[in-house]
Amino acid sequence: MPIKDTDLGKILSDQSYVSEEELKKALAEAKQRDVTLKSVLTEMGLLTEDLYESALAEHFKLPFAEAKSLQPSPELVALLPEEVARAYSSVVIKRDGKQVTVATSDPGNPDLEEAIRWNLGQQTAVLPADAAQQKGKKKSKGFFGGKKAPERERFGGKVQFVFAPHAAIDALFVHYRKPLATRFQAIINQQRKVAPEIITEIFNDAIELRASDIHFEPQEKIVIVRFRVDGVMHEAGRIPKEYYEGVVNRIKIEGNMRLDEHFAAQDGAIRYAAPDGNTMDIRVSVVPIVDGEKIVLRLLSEYVRSLTLADLGFGEEHRRILEGVAHKPFGMVLTTGPTGSGKSTTLYALMKLRNHPDVNISTIEDPVEYKVPGINHIQVNAETNLTFATGLRALVRQDPNIILVGEIRDGETASIAVNAALTGHLLFSTLHANDAVTAVPRLLDMGVEPFLLASTLEVIIGQRLVRRICPQCRCSYAVAAGEAAKLFPGANKYFPSRGSIRLYRGKGCEACGGTGYRGRVGIYELLLMTPEIEELIVTRASSTALNEAARKQGMASMFDDGFRKMTTGMTTIEELLRVAAPPALSHAKGKRR
Repeated sequence: MPIKDTDLGKILSDQSYVSEEELKKALAEAKQRDVTLKSVLTEMGLLTEDLYESALAEHFKLPFAEAKSLQPSPELVALLPEEVARAYSSVVIKRDGKQVTVATSDPGNPDLEEAIRWNLGQQTAVLPADAAQQKGKKKSKGFFGGKKAPERERFGGKVQFVFAPHAAIDALFVHYRKPLATRFQAIINQQRKVAPEIITEIFNDAIELRASDIHFEPQEKIVIVRFRVDGVMHEAGRIPKEYYEGVVNRIKIEGNMRLDEHFAAQDGAIRYAAPDGNTMDIRVSVVPIVDGEKIVLRLLSEYVRSLTLADLGFGEEHRRILEGVAHKPFGMVLTTGPTGSGKSTTLYALMKLRNHPDVNISTIEDPVEYKVPGINHIQVNAETNLTFATGLRALVRQDPNIILVGEIRDGETASIAVNAALTGHLLFSTLHANDAVTAVPRLLDMGVEPFLLASTLEVIIGQRLVRRICPQCRCSYAVAAGEAAKLFPGANKYFPSRGSIRLYRGKGCEACGGTGYRGRVGIYELLLMTPEIEELIVTRASSTALNEAARKQGMASMFDDGFRKMTTGMTTIEELLRVAAPPALSHAKGKRR
């Protein structure tokens, strides 16, 4: 049960987390922008997730349980029916005779304790309203649709509640999940509507596991279903080949694609209503392969629209720079990195800082991934000749303050983007480049004049995503300084020469599927334009010279940023080395190219 803005404001004010003046200003802005008070306070730097959770725990006078302290057995979790656990965001974490400890993120729900008492140890779910039937009270629909509730006993022992973060509670719902293959077979055996129910099971599992993509890969006799979770592929289940045609047709119908087309690539979109009541936009791609039609679904989570720079992993210094740039009247801001490195998400977090009624923001994207109230989105359409270049030309005549170009792919788009930034517009865009520095020669190769580029660029962000260590099973371990120096070339510059080094890893648990990782965080480098950098661009200096100048001026590399996150327990050394190379090594590779 979400807490109301007015209630949250009173809690934070009463506990002196925010002043009356700050609260009044934040409430007014939240109402004006039609967003939550929590999101506004987070943007203002007055509230973090940890402070928010601590404030709620204090308000409800409950002990606060951190995510890593919640490690109940599957048997304990199963004491509550899944429907009740999800409805009340609660999980049993301990049982000692007649005393049960329940972790909840919804302590303000007035029915919470009764729901827990009537359902402890029951096989089927019942709400307190249904339990009232057993006392001869008025009937209520509840979970049983108006039917008489089954006979059961109300738990009479002591129920102790502790407050836990909503994300930590959600992570424990993994204990309820049975293998997809088992559920597929149950659906088939019951001879129900096979395709819709199989798809629903797959979608719900993907959401539960926080998958970014679902792959349907037809083989000769079976179809393999795989999820991409935190950037890594995992097999989720297998569908008998004879049922796959129904699955394909169902997805095509939902995605508004042609059913009679089997030999050409198609794209579509689905809006899916998740079990938690939220809606999710799903991007669909169907491509013919030798054994059938391969489907890839990209899950676009609504919560991404509300992410702040801090949520994405930007440090305090980086946030200060980017917030300053985002409030400039004109110029160009670029994010670079490979596909799937979070470039668009970073730009949306920047645009959110300026998304006010007095600012006109327009985007041209392929595809439009996140629809944000107050922002005008244009979808590229090759069939109508609406390309990045033609769309950008039209946008300039639409009187925008801020323009987002989904990607600069060619010289024409690059030239128009630079000219737009020169004529009083703040322009955000992405570019495929290895790092921030190599974006400059890439744009020059596209035909952009050096003096124009130097005068429009404000900052270039290089980024990658690394997996976070699972908070449920994170542990530390010591490595001798001598051994640490052998972990990667140049490691002796990062680690002390004596003593031991403390590193972190995840042991692997149910919440993270045994991987030791849960979620991702960005590692970044910022190439900020200075007179010296601008002069180097004008003279077409090499990326090596640009990199050396930027390092002298204090630019930390992506590896440096990742190393700091590694030493604070956010990620592992193995994960950092998987996506980023130490500056000396990456510089050497650049010279060979």
